[in-house]
Amino acid sequence: MMPDLPLDQVRTLLAVVDEGTFDAAAAALHVTPSAISQRVKALEQRTGRVLLLRTKPVRPTESGEVLVRLARQVARLERDAYAELGLSGTGEPIRVSVAVNADSLATWFLRVLTRVPEELRLYFELRREDEDHTAALLREGVVMAAVTSSPDPVPGCSVRSLGRMRYIPVAAPDFAARHLDGPLERVLPGLPVVAFDRRDDFQDGFVRRLTRGRSSASALRNYVPTSEGFVEAVAAGLGWGLVPEAQADPLLRTGRLVEFAPGRTVDVPLYWQQWKLDSPALAQVAETVTATAGEALRA
Repeated sequence: MMPDLPLDQVRTLLAVVDEGTFDAAAAALHVTPSAISQRVKALEQRTGRVLLLRTKPVRPTESGEVLVRLARQVARLERDAYAELGLSGTGEPIRVSVAVNADSLATWFLRVLTRVPEELRLYFELRREDEDHTAALLREGVVMAAVTSSPDPVPGCSVRSLGRMRYIPVAAPDFAARHLDGPLERVLPGLPVVAFDRRDDFQDGFVRRLTRGRSSASALRNYVPTSEGFVEAVAAGLGWGLVPEAQADPLLRTGRLVEFAPGRTVDVPLYWQQWKLDSPALAQVAETVTATAGEALRA
């Protein structure tokens, strides 16, 4: 027989994770730190697992992440239930937390927020994260939905295809004239390149495909951690880069950028993953995201 999971203990675990310390969680829940400690220990005994790493700030273990996700899902369902019963008169907004990659945020995702019906009174907390890493925020229960590059659903989540974001290899005209005057597979690995951050290996992958695995992009890198700044850095001649089609096209038309490898565009498939909840709010967001992506992305 499966043991019951007392919701007060599960909510306490969530408070400790969100607040970062037992003392801060105690203040948030208006109880003593001793009571917080006792509830967490009781939950660990009930599940037979260590749920928290007692670091600063406190972090959930893999088992703890499962219960943190459960706590957030229960809270979401409670708010939806109150709304359907007409008991949501406290003025508290319905907040939807979503992880979104920077390029989607810069090119199409903000339109989603403007298209959700106002009568739903939804407010968004967006977490910017690379599309290869947004699934981790779902697993940890930090967000309830994400734009991700993975078609494999996170446990407890559903997944649907959004389309493909196309990237174009571009450079400033002066940069191209000075440096891109030979076979790409020979010259590109040694040229300055723009990258989003130190985890960004997108340009490396392009060079590896171009050279059949013999080289990666140059170590001469300018790191620019915003989508808009990335494009401006490439247009300013700080290096070459792969730029989303929606951002590259206007600059290609005006001549601020040139496409130096025609026919070698890169398509990244994107997916929408969200918690499997019977939540009207999440269902409406999913429909709006899918419709907006259908207009902005390639099929």
